[in-house]
Amino acid sequence: MKKLNIAVLGDGGWGTTLAILLSRKGFNVSLWSAFVDYAKYLDKKRVNTKFLPKVRIPKEIKITHDLRDVIKEKDLIILAIPSQYLRQTLNKIKEFGPDNKAIYVSVVKGIEISTLKRMSEVILSVLGRVKLAVLSGPTIAHEVAYGIPTTAVVAAKDKKIRTYLQNVFMTERFRIYTNSDVIGVELGGSLKNIIAIACGASDGLGFGTNTKAALLSRGVAEISRLGQAMGAEKNTFFGISGLGDLVTTCISPYSRNRFVGEQIGKGKSWAQIKKSMQMVAEGVPTTKSAYVLSLKYKVEIPIIKEVYFILYKNKSPLKAVRDLMTREKKEE
Repeated sequence: MKKLNIAVLGDGGWGTTLAILLSRKGFNVSLWSAFVDYAKYLDKKRVNTKFLPKVRIPKEIKITHDLRDVIKEKDLIILAIPSQYLRQTLNKIKEFGPDNKAIYVSVVKGIEISTLKRMSEVILSVLGRVKLAVLSGPTIAHEVAYGIPTTAVVAAKDKKIRTYLQNVFMTERFRIYTNSDVIGVELGGSLKNIIAIACGASDGLGFGTNTKAALLSRGVAEISRLGQAMGAEKNTFFGISGLGDLVTTCISPYSRNRFVGEQIGKGKSWAQIKKSMQMVAEGVPTTKSAYVLSLKYKVEIPIIKEVYFILYKNKSPLKAVRDLMTREKKEE
């Protein structure tokens, strides 16, 4: 494979990790930060102390705040920007003139609140018919950066694109599968964050593995129901980008969404938690989007609904548990 020119937009833990992984493969990689001072800091220190501490950023990676320059003449543009800020970045790219030769890869896990669009839909609505794929899966950033064996999925409608990207990202410790179900892969990666908040709340309340098993198994059922109503394939939600990502996010001590839930279970409000967090917990805005989508598609999602009422209506987590456990009896 030729030496590709790659831009990674977003200096969070996952964006930084992908920049490092691709640089180690010998590609020319540029990492873009939305904040000029932090871009200078990263360029000087070569460690992302906020989002990926203790991992050295290779000197070969160009770090910049100049968006116009970083997207010039790139073979691959990786979008690693929080979901609620993606559109404004894309609008800037549109002003500069998007490169239709480049392949855009979204690694963003979320649903836009104002439009209820998936990230690939947002990208296409702003940039037009660009080449597009989605990378998702159970990928705790620092584990990938440390070379811990990990799997992920590249989804694209075009078989040539997903096969090409499989070769770009694959390493001995980062195994990539392909999938044509873009809707399912995106929704699996987004909706699992809500169930992770529920699992964190369970931990914060002092519940055990029985409770977490119930949340995981019924959670994947809810995700699958809503996903299928939106056009996804059922099997996708029981694969790497569905069940695999769900399990990782719900049990990992490094999961931001599980942490949010845990703090809520211990009695804190989302407003209080947010003040102490530097990283974005995508599950919080996604909960609102998912709740509205469930009403639109007339799909029953009781766990996600209760997380919505906890986050946005100040419902007591214990009251939510009681309401879930005393729902009308039914078959599995």
